[in-house]
Amino acid sequence: MPCPDFLQSRPRSPATRQDDRVRHSVHVLARPVPGDIFFSSTYRYHGVLFMHTYPAAKHTVGFMGLSVDHSSFTEDEYLRAATRLRENLAALRTLLDRPGFGLGEPSLGAEVELSIIDKNARALPLNREVLAESLDPHLQLELDRFNLEYNLSPVPATGSPFSAMQRELESAFESVDASAAQHDGRIVAIGILPTLTIDQLQSGWMTDLARYHALAAGIKRIRQERFAIRINGPEPLETEFDGVSAEGANTSFQVHLRVNPGDFANCYNAAQLATPLALAVGANSPFLLGHSLWDETRIALFKQAVDTRQHSQGWRRMARVPFGHGWVRHGAYELFAESCHLYPILIPICGDEDDIAIVHDGGIPSLDELRLHQGTIWNWNRPVYDSADGGHLRIEMRALPSGPTPVDMMANAAYLVGLTAGLCKSIETLLPAFPFRYADYNFYRAAQTGLDAELLWPTFDTTSPVQVTARDLCRQLLPIADDGLAGMGIAANERALLLGVIRDRLDSGTTPAAWQRRTLADLDNKPRPEALEELVEIYLSKSATGRPVADW
Repeated sequence: MPCPDFLQSRPRSPATRQDDRVRHSVHVLARPVPGDIFFSSTYRYHGVLFMHTYPAAKHTVGFMGLSVDHSSFTEDEYLRAATRLRENLAALRTLLDRPGFGLGEPSLGAEVELSIIDKNARALPLNREVLAESLDPHLQLELDRFNLEYNLSPVPATGSPFSAMQRELESAFESVDASAAQHDGRIVAIGILPTLTIDQLQSGWMTDLARYHALAAGIKRIRQERFAIRINGPEPLETEFDGVSAEGANTSFQVHLRVNPGDFANCYNAAQLATPLALAVGANSPFLLGHSLWDETRIALFKQAVDTRQHSQGWRRMARVPFGHGWVRHGAYELFAESCHLYPILIPICGDEDDIAIVHDGGIPSLDELRLHQGTIWNWNRPVYDSADGGHLRIEMRALPSGPTPVDMMANAAYLVGLTAGLCKSIETLLPAFPFRYADYNFYRAAQTGLDAELLWPTFDTTSPVQVTARDLCRQLLPIADDGLAGMGIAANERALLLGVIRDRLDSGTTPAAWQRRTLADLDNKPRPEALEELVEIYLSKSATGRPVADW
């Protein structure tokens, strides 16, 4: 997975706030994820329980729009939620047909997921405590107790948006790291923490919030099997987990791009075409449970960790973590309809709005049930409906990994957004020469072997497609990314800086995943657990310089 500029309900100086913590033991009890309606924080101050609700603004993101306060549901609740979901879909269709709906200038936002580690570079399950130290409304709990997520403020997609996000990210890392230090912890931005153990990915390590219990219960209700994980690679892994907590091993850097409804189909298809390239050059997750696996092991792990399909069936439903089911033909409605028709409801909580009546009266509905349901289907490029700012659509680009440095993440985002914008100009010409299954193939090949992947690309000079290495293709498409960013109004110096970071990786062959593999190879004289701990320490020391990974 962009967050509004929230107002502090109880502004105090840092010195006063720290003094309050010491004397009055400020403690965050719960903070639901920012949804597309609101989010709230609850804590004790001077012995009194406080709850503050922060209103939605231009970009609000998160797991869902509705507040989830319980995790056990009746069949009647599932039936009512299904009815409400169909009503939401009908309301959305009418809304998208409304002249002028969703028109506005492009904007960007992002969310970064982080791991908390101890002095030995091992997972530290203290996300509540770190959140309590911070009291920053942009910070929130994530699935496992060693996870946190930071939501960046949305910015206009013109001028120097990536520089603005980078500055906020650097400040956030410093602040959250200082909060973690209060509990002898540290923060690391990395796709998968290499030192994780199998015990740390079992259900006992899941964050104790109703929304996560509801998610876990909903998946178990449908799956009715243990969670088996099988991932090929240099050191194949096969293991089992007792729930969905293994998904918490994945930490991502998710970018949001606001798109006008009339441009949505072409822009989304272009993002699907571009994503394997950005994934190959930005990969940062080569190790899981001591095994060397894919360059982006997150892709395989996420798909299996929340899979609701029963493997004993003679046929299989669509995975809840899909790359996609085909090129979008007309617009965003197709993707929302797919979500409603192809996937069973996991969390049957309903709002009170009459969405159809609101649309017919010319208003902007919340579509609570649709957004909740959409939050439990994890397309690598996901459509987002937001009722804020007069209502609008976004593409949530979910495939990029967390880390290693703010400038690296901004370079990944700029390359992906630039390619999307650049390819969008010719997408209708490209797609007839490139069936969707080739894009799907590219995505998983890029995740497996990064820049060494042999990818496919449309061509008009001979029979399409042609095969080319990811490294060569990424280089060939740099001008397209630059052209796309320029067309959005991104400043020339910003484009040169960030695409230069990508070019340096291509010249040196150094992606974050490649750096991790080389570093571990240099430590091969040590036992694997000890070597992985040292790998994380070196990673942290290099990241602290702020220099991009190609300079390490």
